[in-house]
Amino acid sequence: MSKRNAFNTKAPPFETAELRSSLEKFMRSDFVDPVTGSTNKIGSFTWGVYAFFDYDDEPIYVGQTKESVSGRVGRHLTGQRTDAVAKSVLDPLEVKDIQIWPLPQFSDVTAKKKPAEHAAATQHLNALENLVHQKLIAESRFGAILNEKDPPIPTTVVKEPASLKGRIVSDAVMTIRAHPDFRISRRAMVIARLSQGIAERKIGGGEGGLRRVLLTQAKRLQWLAEQRYTALGGDQSVSVVLDEDDDSE
Repeated sequence: MSKRNAFNTKAPPFETAELRSSLEKFMRSDFVDPVTGSTNKIGSFTWGVYAFFDYDDEPIYVGQTKESVSGRVGRHLTGQRTDAVAKSVLDPLEVKDIQIWPLPQFSDVTAKKKPAEHAAATQHLNALENLVHQKLIAESRFGAILNEKDPPIPTTVVKEPASLKGRIVSDAVMTIRAHPDFRISRRAMVIARLSQGIAERKIGGGEGGLRRVLLTQAKRLQWLAEQRYTALGGDQSVSVVLDEDDDSE
């Protein structure tokens, strides 16, 4: 019997396959519009704001879409690169939960068919992104999230609509990624890549978004490393150097 050649496999890596499956499952979750009572799949909405949360339930990224909720979020997390991922602003392996605030009232609004309504809907979307952005920053223990840019300044006032939040990683993946040592190493790697990118791009004082992300990531790494160090005994766990003349084993 011939052995299977592992180089010929067409299956994606385990974690990649699990993420795609879990993300697709979440996007098929039912969302009930509290205004109309109609039910739709959360990923089917065109307009909306989304946020990512890490394994400590910290908000880490906020974005908006007016093309497709499932498509936009999927590009962030499943290998179809976005600026946030390419610049090492966002590490997809840090994301455990997603929250989505859909705007079903704009589902049929397009720039081509309804230009006037599209402009008004865009103003509403920008205001909602700003609202969610500020709310999550206030809820963060670091008082910051990992967005390189600030959301547009709102030109209208909106109220926070109903949302849906859910986990996008399986139990099997949780056992791998939730371990603090894994997350510490990931954050350190992302910081190294981000700082290298900043150096190569010669980011100046007028382009501080990436530097702000770097600072926030450093704070997040320090906090996680400190939690791990303390949990394992802190200073009491550090060995004491024996006297050089001490021959004891």
